[in-house]
Amino acid sequence: MATFKDFRNKVKPNWCPGCGDFSVLAAMQRAFANLGLEPEDVAIVSGIGCSGRISGYVNAYGFHGIHGRALPIAQGLKLANRELTVVAAGGDGDGFAIGMGHTIHAIRRNVDITYIVMDNQVYGLTKGQTSPRSEMGFKTKSTPKGSIEAPLAPMEMALTAGAGFVAQAVSSDLKQLTHIIEEGIKHKGFSLINVYSPCVTYNKVNTYDWFKEHLVNLDKDESYDPSDRQAAMQKLMEHNGLVTGIIYQNKERKSYEDLIPGFRETALCKQDLKITQEQFDKLVAEFA
Repeated sequence: MATFKDFRNKVKPNWCPGCGDFSVLAAMQRAFANLGLEPEDVAIVSGIGCSGRISGYVNAYGFHGIHGRALPIAQGLKLANRELTVVAAGGDGDGFAIGMGHTIHAIRRNVDITYIVMDNQVYGLTKGQTSPRSEMGFKTKSTPKGSIEAPLAPMEMALTAGAGFVAQAVSSDLKQLTHIIEEGIKHKGFSLINVYSPCVTYNKVNTYDWFKEHLVNLDKDESYDPSDRQAAMQKLMEHNGLVTGIIYQNKERKSYEDLIPGFRETALCKQDLKITQEQFDKLVAEFA
């Protein structure tokens, strides 16, 4: 059985020292091992940005996509080989700006993949501009007088769009983050996991200390019921979205794969796709 070390490769991450993405990488590797997966069972599809490098740091199948396009690639991969555990990964700019359309439709479609967003509330790779998650008044090179745009609320958005698994974590809590990734992978359908992953270079506001002071851990609230969608939205609004834990999970909603008539359990890549000459001629005749 594989251990988390088996999901390591020889490529050394070149993130800034202290970057929250290191913990996301470690949590993913631990979650894969805890679930009894082998490297050949896992595929990671990433976008562009600092977080996009993560697909190259794991000993598993990896695909480094283009900006905002990790989700369509990941969905296609899962449908072609439903036996793979497919994880898409990217940053808040990747998933909530240029890729927002894909995020919404992945939620709606509900293919059985897990999407991990490393939310540092800034564009780090391009040297510190505002992202869709930057707070109003946030000063960067692109907003020297402070951002005048309201930040996107991704967890509230996901609930409104009908997501079946909505969770949030912070990279400084490796234990909770690992658990959430495990639960997201086990969930049958699309799982959205937003991870506060502080940028130690370009975001001097939303720091580890800041999150420690402001975040509310839902796991410590024994009365909280993650199956109650209305209560989940109320909890998010009560704390301005600054909560961690499994916010909402709908175990009754069927995945996209389960709704496709005749969709075989055997992966498409393992099926015999050869057709007879008679079948070929019949298909051609339909277009002749």
